[in-house]
Amino acid sequence: MLHIRKLATWREEIHGELGTVPERPVVRAVALAAIRNPFAGQAAVEDLTPLWAAGAELGERLMPGLVALLSGPAVSYGKAAVVGVAGEVEHGGACVHPRLGKPMRAALGGGQALIGSVVKVAAAGTPVDIPLGHKDDPWSFAHFDAITVAMADAPRPDEILVAMAIADGGRLRNRCGGAPAR
Repeated sequence: MLHIRKLATWREEIHGELGTVPERPVVRAVALAAIRNPFAGQAAVEDLTPLWAAGAELGERLMPGLVALLSGPAVSYGKAAVVGVAGEVEHGGACVHPRLGKPMRAALGGGQALIGSVVKVAAAGTPVDIPLGHKDDPWSFAHFDAITVAMADAPRPDEILVAMAIADGGRLRNRCGGAPAR
């Protein structure tokens, strides 16, 4: 059963970058959830499916509101988890890998590319860089990006901080080129 202690959303607008001004601001949005880790302090638990279900439930619950924070259609996405120090990295992986992607894609109206992710074990307040990548084109260099977030009091030792990020545009000053010839 999913036990949520705290939810937060983050929205940022990028109005310019070193003299480059977009036609409209690029908006990036993040949803954060501090949830109880039912396996904190337990050694070698093999069946992590309750955390798979937690990831799916968080995606279904948070993604529609996250999409509503954007000014245009979402074009990039990413996800992350920070596991409290009484847990293990696999607990965060169980939240973000097996089942979180489906509700993320559903809220965006699709997505062919893998959803970039990062998972780590750390103390409360530790920042996490959520990788962003284009939802359909894994070779869109302009959309390789990251957004850094933290929650001051999470994850507590027996928690997992789960994060989902989306954006309606890429980097403003991309000069890295396009896809390699195939």
